[in-house]
Amino acid sequence: MELSHIEHIGIAVSNLEASVALYEKIFGLKCYKIEEVNEQKVRTAFFRIGQTKIELLESTDPGGPIGRFIEKRGEGIHHIAFAVKDIEKQLQHAEENGVELINISLRKGAENLDIAFLHPKSTSGVLIEICEDKTNN
Repeated sequence: MELSHIEHIGIAVSNLEASVALYEKIFGLKCYKIEEVNEQKVRTAFFRIGQTKIELLESTDPGGPIGRFIEKRGEGIHHIAFAVKDIEKQLQHAEENGVELINISLRKGAENLDIAFLHPKSTSGVLIEICEDKTNN
């Protein structure tokens, strides 16, 4: 798989506004965007640190992926996302090499990225998201 950089680190939070305020006050970061992704039942807030972003994720539905994650594990790191070029090729490469895919086809994520997740059973217990910004290619 050809990774270009860490695109973002996703952190599940119970209260987006309180978490944004914490990251701004404690770390001196500035939230540059809040977005709701209906398909994923989540509200997101983004901070930039160099080329990498921090994505805070608040569930909009207790039955959604983030709601279930927080119910089971509590708040904390949810996933790490890697930027790739030719995401379809990268997914195919992962599957051909025995990686279990959560998403066989691409989905739209926050910031209009094309995304897909790799199952933690195949990635040493870490939920991996691969994403591609096709607007900047």
